[in-house]
Amino acid sequence: MSRKVRVRFAPSPTGPLHIGGVRTALYNYLFAKKHNGTFVLRIEDTDRNRYVEGAEQYIIDALTWCTIPFDEGPGKEGDYGPYRQSERKHLYKNYAEELIEKGSAYYAFDTPEALDHHRKDHEAKGKTFIYNWHNREKLTNSLTLTAEETKSRIASGEAYVVRFKMPHEETVLLHDRIRGEIKIDAALLDDKVLFKSDGMPTYHLANIVDDHLMEISHVIRGEEWLPSLALHVQLYKAFGWTPPEFAHLPLIMKPTGKGKLSKRDGDKMGFPVFPLTWETSVGYKEAGYFPEAVINFLALLGWNPGDEQELFTLAELVEAFELERVHKSGARFDPDKTKWYNHHYLQLQSNEDLANSYASILEKELADDYAKFTIDYITTVVSLVKERATFVADLWELSSYFFKAPESYTDKATKKHWKEETPNILVSLAAVLTDLSKFDGATVETSCKEWIAEQELSFGKVMPPLRLASVGDLKGPHLFDIMSLIGKDESIGRINSAVASL
Repeated sequence: MSRKVRVRFAPSPTGPLHIGGVRTALYNYLFAKKHNGTFVLRIEDTDRNRYVEGAEQYIIDALTWCTIPFDEGPGKEGDYGPYRQSERKHLYKNYAEELIEKGSAYYAFDTPEALDHHRKDHEAKGKTFIYNWHNREKLTNSLTLTAEETKSRIASGEAYVVRFKMPHEETVLLHDRIRGEIKIDAALLDDKVLFKSDGMPTYHLANIVDDHLMEISHVIRGEEWLPSLALHVQLYKAFGWTPPEFAHLPLIMKPTGKGKLSKRDGDKMGFPVFPLTWETSVGYKEAGYFPEAVINFLALLGWNPGDEQELFTLAELVEAFELERVHKSGARFDPDKTKWYNHHYLQLQSNEDLANSYASILEKELADDYAKFTIDYITTVVSLVKERATFVADLWELSSYFFKAPESYTDKATKKHWKEETPNILVSLAAVLTDLSKFDGATVETSCKEWIAEQELSFGKVMPPLRLASVGDLKGPHLFDIMSLIGKDESIGRINSAVASL
């Protein structure tokens, strides 16, 4: 790779960053790091009508949380700034004029009403109106007006746009790192607007100029930009610049596999589509996902390493990533798979870290009683139940009985295991527990089992009711671990409560 690798993620601050955008940023980041290159964040904010307050900061915060930080961008100024297009707008007019001087662009004065008239006229004849070589010399532009007329119209403040003069007598040959060779008949392309009389460029001009000035070596972006590729390559040619290499990423599809994944799909099916919460849409962070899980599942949505490996650290992703292994077709989003990843990353968390995260949930659930429990106690509880958790929020349902006695007992378990003789059995067992001087798990287990054998009882008559009394259900880790942790007094108290209420 002869050019120094410089890639850019160039979102518009028109709302929150969709996970499709996060994946684009991730692939750019992975490619840059793989080749010791630079990952640039450029904010494309030239469309002031669609600009949303707070969206730029959201994009930066989202990339930071996802652990894919940019090397250059707003707030991290490098040698190629500024990194907001609105702060670069003084640059674009000169480049539009350069194309006009080269004969590769022209001024067009057609009013919206005139263009609408042409569209309707074509529709009436069963045709489609395209502003291009076919009709450009019948319309109101600097190709049909004299130089004096053109100057006079501009000087009088008449609204105009600058259009690219698309060469039409050729086949445009394009190369995409993911899709291979693409051929486009230039005669079918329109003369796109590059610059408007309000002094603002369109996306196409600003994008090409910025990529050139920022020395972007590879443009890795979503496939929605594939139809613009021929125009962008022709613009590079018109300027006499070396174009970057292009790679167009597949869409992320709905869970059904039909159509592009949208915010509406997430709202309807109850999963996030944004990295962080935006207005009423909960983000992956707030839904309890770990950033490592989000990065891992996003990386494999549209790319595979060539083997069966599914779990990757960020460093491993950098090592394994190849653009040529990105799929051409859309990748179906699977909400259950995202949970599978999160479950895995939760298991990798230390018990101490999980306990600290869980503490805020306990504080809400237990109110004043929260102070009774040390972080060491919470850490031990977490170690016993985390295997079944996918999110930190799951820990309460899995372990609430470690912190408060059951207030009710599940019907199904009660009907099956609470018999007429059960109260007498448990009262007798409670007396045995009362006499124990040590109350660790092993001692409690040995004593209970010896007593059961002495009484010639079956385990089925004692253990399920004992668990029901301790937990309120037949769930949870090893029963004697539960009893030793909640302590002797609490264990006996719970047996007595169950006998009294059941």
